Amino acid sequence: MAELSTGGEIPPNMTIYINNLNEKIKLEELKKSLFAVFSQFGKILEVLAFKTLKHKGQAWVVFEEASSATNALRQMQGFPFYDKPMRIQYAKTKSDIIAKADGTFVPRERRKRHDDRVGCERVKPCIQFLGLQKGRKRKEQHDANQAGVGANPAYGGAYGATPPLSQIPYLGGAKSAVPEAPAPPNSILFVQNLPHEATPMMLQMFFCQYPGFKEVRMVEAKPGIAFVEYGDEMQSTVAMQGLQGLKINQQNPMLITYAKK
Repeated sequence: MAELSTGGEIPPNMTIYINNLNEKIKLEELKKSLFAVFSQFGKILEVLAFKTLKHKGQAWVVFEEASSATNALRQMQGFPFYDKPMRIQYAKTKSDIIAKADGTFVPRERRKRHDDRVGCERVKPCIQFLGLQKGRKRKEQHDANQAGVGANPAYGGAYGATPPLSQIPYLGGAKSAVPEAPAPPNSILFVQNLPHEATPMMLQMFFCQYPGFKEVRMVEAKPGIAFVEYGDEMQSTVAMQGLQGLKINQQNPMLITYAKK
């Protein structure tokens, strides 16, 4: 797929082109994060990213519906994705998966002679991409936790540490998702109902938009939850109100409360 022209006037379609992405993020982490961020707008058919120097800092996200692409473009324009604001436009060319579906696909043999094709990786269909097939789920969860404890130098040591046991509300059996006795306002938020593919860096992209953000902590023994710390309770409250119910994917709206101390 070619880059966008700079002339604009590209008609709305099902694929968005994103540039100004952080080039320091590993390719697999980048694709997973893009999927997590954009899946709230609709079903994603594929995510394309490139390793080659010419295409670094760029990606394509292909939605099933053009309306999903439009909503994503409008709402995520300028979103601070790994500390860099995303620049989003409609893609100039039709993705192969869409062309095959509508019968307009024409094989491009010349691709084999282009160096740009070396290293191009295509994300598998959504279910496989999220690692839901048997035998991979545990490995991907382990990889996500490893990334949180310093696999990426930019976030080394800040994430993945287990908070004190006094802050973990539900160490016993299964209970209601809403605490029976809500904790009083404080600087630490307790985030529940997170999908298994969520990582500390994904969560940081959302919570760091709010003043006073300090860190994200996830608990390896209890997937699906996280703790987010701010400078004071007023800052944590603003973040809670702004992100309450946000969907990292279409099935998991975040439930945010104050953490128990």
